Amino acid sequence: MPPLKIGCDLALVNGNIVTMDGKSKKAEAVAVAGERIVAVGKSSEVRRLIGKKTQVINLHGRTVVPGMVDTHIHFVDYGLSLKRTDLRNAKSIAEIQAKVASVAQATRPGKWITGRSWDQEILKEKRYPNRHDLDRVSPRNPVILSRVCGHIAVANSLALQIASIRKETLDPQGGHIDRDPISGEPTGILRDEAMPLIWSHVPPPTMGELVEAVEAASRKALSAGLTSVHALVRNSAYIEALQEARASGKLGVRVYMGMPVELLDHLIGLGIKTSFGDSWLRVGCVKMLLDGSLGGRTAALKEPYADDPANKGLLLYQEGELSQLVRKAHEFGYQLAIHAIGDHAIELALDAIEEAQKRTPRKDHRHRIEHASIIKPGQIERMAEMKVIASVQPAFVTSDFWAKDRLGKSREKWIYPFKTLFKSTVASAGSDCPVEHLDPLQGIWAAVTRAGFLPDERLSVDQILLMYTVNAAYASFEEKEKGSISEGMLADLVVLSEDPFKVSPEKLKSIKIDTVVVGGKVVKNSRS
Repeated sequence: MPPLKIGCDLALVNGNIVTMDGKSKKAEAVAVAGERIVAVGKSSEVRRLIGKKTQVINLHGRTVVPGMVDTHIHFVDYGLSLKRTDLRNAKSIAEIQAKVASVAQATRPGKWITGRSWDQEILKEKRYPNRHDLDRVSPRNPVILSRVCGHIAVANSLALQIASIRKETLDPQGGHIDRDPISGEPTGILRDEAMPLIWSHVPPPTMGELVEAVEAASRKALSAGLTSVHALVRNSAYIEALQEARASGKLGVRVYMGMPVELLDHLIGLGIKTSFGDSWLRVGCVKMLLDGSLGGRTAALKEPYADDPANKGLLLYQEGELSQLVRKAHEFGYQLAIHAIGDHAIELALDAIEEAQKRTPRKDHRHRIEHASIIKPGQIERMAEMKVIASVQPAFVTSDFWAKDRLGKSREKWIYPFKTLFKSTVASAGSDCPVEHLDPLQGIWAAVTRAGFLPDERLSVDQILLMYTVNAAYASFEEKEKGSISEGMLADLVVLSEDPFKVSPEKLKSIKIDTVVVGGKVVKNSRS
């Protein structure tokens, strides 16, 4: 590195700098001026730039990686969920009832009770909770509790009554109301597009609550070593809240917004395209939800579920409607992010993208398949040929311990084939938080170990870290701004307590985040 005459505002020296830059993968020190990295090299070289006002961090050999990026997170919803009843660790329906009863006792009659993250797979009863279970502990408050996947919810009788969901109520397109096989009455279980029948009656959060949620989610993200997120927004109020948080200094991480397809015509009318914004808040992809979840058996499969032979899942769009929306977004220059978990949904998504590309060729569309959970080898080849990005969630492979039972032995090799996807096409990594924990190090651990499931699809630390950095930046058209520790890049850095390349695979999830730097500013430092 040639000598530089400029000074720097921040210097990290005596460290193990993992640059993720293909030109020079390791260094000892980094110098930052303003928001940008101005030098990467030996400690002796960076020290030449240190002045009287330079903040110096002596790393004492600790490892620095680029600020990590979560490419699939329900960011505002996560912030809101922190104030909802958390049922993630409930091991029985009795535990769910106890938590709801506790909230009901402290809540005035008529006020809604909302909760999240119950999972029948870990309940003692091995069944979904139903309206009768909730009625016993909350007869005077309407209740709706989301399953961990976010694609199924259970409501009590009062909530069903408020939403006018009765025996005669028809299933909405892309949704299903579970019914008692004898009486035909709703059980309280609502799947995918049936859930808004209830949620539309729950008072929406105020703008103040939304901004507070953004601030809370930012703190959690920074503590986990995330400096950027691809935040899937629900509606225009979420966008306004992110803008308000940005203006008031409460947005702690960089945000690439996944815009709901319902706002597509509005975006087109305003002339706002993908990548509009600044380095802190950008309009990103247009998000479409094509099928449900594997855990709820609503992911759309070509063949029936092995453990539910009468069921192939749900499609939230009819094929013609899907093609029309994909074509419109593509023609107007937007990046698409299509939620497709099952192989049937993936096939339809690829068909729609291929048709749109044939009609209006684009050299660098960078369309994405979100999740790509159950995917055949031929579909992976199509993604590579079409240059479609795979946005996957590594933690799914360890939390979905029942996935083999869903698919059966003949299809298990198609479940979360991370290594094949990584080697075939650009693959990025995220959490789907609050479905999974907001923790990229847990995601790295899951991808490297796979809890012993399909070990041939395990990734190396280098490969999965690329997915959280370089590939994640590419997935948002920001590879010239972030993703590596290189001169000219944004100074988004994370200092780790241990070197992920040297610890045993099982210890990866135990690594701590020591220091986080965003835009050249130290926003977290556990070792002052």
